[in-house]
Amino acid sequence: MRQYGVLIVDDSRTMRALIATALSKDPQLQVLGEAADPLEAREAVKRLNPDVITLDIEMPKMNGLDFLDRLMRLRPTPVVVVSTLTKKGADVTVRALELGAVDCVAKPNIQDPGALENLAKSVRAAAEVRVQGWERTARPENAEQVHEQYRPDDRIIAIGSSMGGVEAISSLLASFPENCPPTVITQHMPPLFTRNFAERLDRQYKPRIREAIDGARLTTGCVYIAPGGEAHLEIAGSSAPYCSLKHGDPVSGHRPSIDVLFSSVARNVGKKAIGVILTGMGRDGAQGLLAMRLAGAETIGQDEATSMVYGMPRVAFETGAVVQQLPLNAIAKHLLTTTNALKSRMPCQ
Repeated sequence: MRQYGVLIVDDSRTMRALIATALSKDPQLQVLGEAADPLEAREAVKRLNPDVITLDIEMPKMNGLDFLDRLMRLRPTPVVVVSTLTKKGADVTVRALELGAVDCVAKPNIQDPGALENLAKSVRAAAEVRVQGWERTARPENAEQVHEQYRPDDRIIAIGSSMGGVEAISSLLASFPENCPPTVITQHMPPLFTRNFAERLDRQYKPRIREAIDGARLTTGCVYIAPGGEAHLEIAGSSAPYCSLKHGDPVSGHRPSIDVLFSSVARNVGKKAIGVILTGMGRDGAQGLLAMRLAGAETIGQDEATSMVYGMPRVAFETGAVVQQLPLNAIAKHLLTTTNALKSRMPCQ
């Protein structure tokens, strides 16, 4: 059994001790050292060569985001952001995920054993990520040309993602036009984080991007992101689909669950949908995507080379849920080409 070395970076001595205690209970994790600020962390990374780093963002001497940006450019290392569940904390954490952090977890509480266990689970999973092999994808240069020749048909797009999904979704939506097909997304994130994620994407890209609310009609040019940790996002209403938030137990280990979203799309939308499974750890989404395929929907899985974690896409592919696998930088173009009502009149590329 391989053991992974961890560097803990946090300006609070109490929090460092709590994180170390949580990680020490996992036999696969060994705390190599601690750092109270990014400058100490920089030297510790050189000295200890950790497999994974836990990182607080708001620290003295250097902003954690600046440290993360430099780390990913100069010495790519899996990073798990340990953040406070506040609006400000969520905003900077989403930015950290865009910069290449593997995952984010809430700061642990000694009275919450589940949070301590979740932290260790996330760190262990992050340690197995090959950050060096993950390819960031820029917006295609011909995006504007595609947008000018695009008119959506009557299909919707359903997307599921987890670990590594923040950057993957951002890259995909960067190519979406203002009149993109109605798009629903379940991304595994804590409460508050999805709202900030949606707000950031809405400021950056052309579609209207919102955290989903109960009863919201699916409209052309709109993207709906499932609220993190609060409820499952389902699509209801076959003739006029709308968002339905259902409170309940976790499904496939998650709330919101990708399986729940995909299964509802299969039941109520059927062949008038396209399902996409992106990077992520575990099995969530595979059965729901298979249901979509059996209902006549087209299904796509992100390929291994461009997935930060080729877990969910692999399981979906091996289950027979995926019609075709594509690299991340080809998925948006394929979606727009497939759903373009004017595609028969588009010039040859």
